[in-house]
Amino acid sequence: MEQISVRKVAAVIVMARELARAEGELRGFIDRMNEEEQAALVALMWIGRGAFEPEEWDEAYATAVAEASTPTADYLIGTPHLSDNLENGLEALGYDSSEEEDALLTRGA
Repeated sequence: MEQISVRKVAAVIVMARELARAEGELRGFIDRMNEEEQAALVALMWIGRGAFEPEEWDEAYATAVAEASTPTADYLIGTPHLSDNLENGLEALGYDSSEEEDALLTRGA
């Protein structure tokens, strides 16, 4: 998962939890990501919701790149349980975002 940092995923998770208050901020944050980061975020969400297995990361990432037809922010914001799916995807790949999330909340991300 070298295409995106756990810190960036954690920031999306934190903002997604507060979607009613932070949609514009979340949309801008995702829009500022490069194509590789956006595709990685989608692949991670897919793994978290069970569409792909963790060992299928390369396939999930390639599919996200190939199927990117709508703005990534629109797609992700319209996905139910986005923050949970991202956390589950990180966990499935052996990452823990809780410290990053806590740090972002403490700083008022």
